[in-house]
Amino acid sequence: MTQVDFYILSDTSSQACSLFSCRLAEKAYKQGHRVFINTDSTPQLKQLDDLLWTFRAGSFVPHAVYTEDCHAQPVLLGHGVDPEDHNDVLVNMANEIPAFFSRFERVAELVGGDEKERTAARERYRFYQDRGYTLNTHKI
Repeated sequence: MTQVDFYILSDTSSQACSLFSCRLAEKAYKQGHRVFINTDSTPQLKQLDDLLWTFRAGSFVPHAVYTEDCHAQPVLLGHGVDPEDHNDVLVNMANEIPAFFSRFERVAELVGGDEKERTAARERYRFYQDRGYTLNTHKI
């Protein structure tokens, strides 16, 4: 069964979740995992694509925006797409739970400091809890 981890960020800046998703993707990649980062919008996808190259000096996270022809990278980014061949780690940056989440071994739910984001995260938490998923909470 899918393990779900909620990462509650104390940083309330607008880029906190994006920066944390980069660090999380880098850590998972270095541990040999394949990661799919689900974004909330196309602008967020573009920002994250750029940020993965620059978020930390000396970092290297091989990644690409998911398309049906491009799915060999260990870290893929997508918005409104089902990454059919990925099932290891899902980083959800969207306020909604993607329909395909349950085939992943692990789901990371990122929660920013904004009250709207926290309210949406509480709803996602209840969704997983009501369905019996293993939940962990990490305050970052």
